[in-house]
Amino acid sequence: MARRLAAALAIIGALMLAGCGNDYGIDQNGQKVDAGRLDKQWLVLNYWAEWCGPCRTEIPELNHLADQLKDKKIGVFGVNFDNVQGQELKGAAEKLGIQFTVLAQDPSEIFELPRSEALPVTYIIDNKGKVREQLMGEQTAAGVMAKLEALQARN
Repeated sequence: MARRLAAALAIIGALMLAGCGNDYGIDQNGQKVDAGRLDKQWLVLNYWAEWCGPCRTEIPELNHLADQLKDKKIGVFGVNFDNVQGQELKGAAEKLGIQFTVLAQDPSEIFELPRSEALPVTYIIDNKGKVREQLMGEQTAAGVMAKLEALQARN
């Protein structure tokens, strides 16, 4: 009887864990970021800071890109380079006019991203979680879209 109970609990535990994706923490609004929004889809991951002039100029382009991609299983996400949290993160994102999701928790370990000392930096990550491109400097929506299309065509 005890063996059956232990086996049943082991199976239940394994099934529960199988449904769990990576933990992406919360966004700039304090809402939990569901793993389903990032796992198994292409991502555009942009690192920005309030003090970064080119970051400020590219935010409207990334907002436009996020809007273009919303129905295509490709997510646009931001990460604050200075690791500000809570209300400070929300305020910084609002001040810059960021309309896409900003992750409060840096996912660099999950995706094995190299640490960049220059900003802005944008990573294109494929649907298997592999970094396919590192784009240094200010980007345009059209430029990132062209990179995405070229990478997906080779996939």
